Amino acid sequence: MLKRLFMLIALAMMAVMFFDIAGNFSERTELTGISEHYATKGAEELGAANLVTSVVVIYRGLDTLGEVTVLFISAAGAALMLRRRRVPGEKAAAEDGHDPQPRREASEIVRTTLSVLFPVIMLFGVYIFINGHLTPGGGFQGGAVIASAILFYILALPNESISHKLLMKVESLSGFTYVMLGLLGVVLAGGFLDSRVLPLGEFGSLFSAGLIPLIYILVGLKVGSELGSLIQKFKE
Repeated sequence: MLKRLFMLIALAMMAVMFFDIAGNFSERTELTGISEHYATKGAEELGAANLVTSVVVIYRGLDTLGEVTVLFISAAGAALMLRRRRVPGEKAAAEDGHDPQPRREASEIVRTTLSVLFPVIMLFGVYIFINGHLTPGGGFQGGAVIASAILFYILALPNESISHKLLMKVESLSGFTYVMLGLLGVVLAGGFLDSRVLPLGEFGSLFSAGLIPLIYILVGLKVGSELGSLIQKFKE
């Protein structure tokens, strides 16, 4: 009885609090100072046609670095929880990239579909993060598409595996290079992850916006390899 009474009191307090917030809420009809600067000066300062990219990758680059770090910690933690003990023969087979517990072979239709769609999906993921400074998309979205291609590969060929070591090397190298590019911005430009280390190029062209395309390529590879490695752990 006492527990229910306490819950009712807590709910009533929350209702009062949210009612007060809703009653005093007023819409913003103008941009704040820093938002206005992003909107009016972003294209000129960074040369990216996609303004969201300028904000996410450069103006708030430390936030993006934190998000990538959180994703890495989450993937590593999930992989650790999924890890199971193996007998010596199973461990050696898994390290060689072979499934220690063979499953039924995929049909010819599935293998043919994989051979056609797998490179297309991978290419689409690459396209998304390479063009992130021009169109909606970017490293996280492109990396997720690449991870979906890895998932498709594992589902279509249950007896095959993608090298976990290779995925981890790609993830580590991408993350290291990402941080190095950020520090390069401190030395040669105006701050961490400042894209003006490289020329801004012609506005709206593929080779423009300074470091932003390179940063998104690294983020895409890092996200794709992290999620792909986690998918591989689920299979094992």
